[in-house]
Amino acid sequence: MSSDRISRRGAMFGLLALGGCGFMPIHRNDSSLRGAVAFETGDSVAGFRLRERLEERLGPTVAPRYFLGVTLLDRRRTSAITAEGETTRFNVIGTANWVLRDASTGEALETGQVETFTSYGTTGSTVATQASEADASARLSVALADIIVSRLLIMAPTLTS
Repeated sequence: MSSDRISRRGAMFGLLALGGCGFMPIHRNDSSLRGAVAFETGDSVAGFRLRERLEERLGPTVAPRYFLGVTLLDRRRTSAITAEGETTRFNVIGTANWVLRDASTGEALETGQVETFTSYGTTGSTVATQASEADASARLSVALADIIVSRLLIMAPTLTS
């Protein structure tokens, strides 16, 4: 019984200490990057989906202070093969190379490369397989955008200093 009280007290004290140290969540709506980033993601469907997700997370460009250029690459890799040699699953591996530039000077402030994957099955009809592949590509674009935004939000305090 007394150990429950100590752990509860410890948790409450820890939360209070965390709040008092200046800790702020990075996924808040008043981020210094909200509406301040112009995006260039390419003219492909994947680039459009990536841009759409970036705008959803960072807001549409209102007053661009930064320019984010992203180059997407993706490749397919077999991930499951039947005993007869038929491929039943593919991994779609995506890589996004990005550069954040100052909009007024063009100076590169940060660069990075992120990579993730998604997969889809090929066991249905041709139409179902094509739909699964398109869905996997869409999910990949969203995942890459989310990783990029997380990296940008982590470094946002250093941009405003």
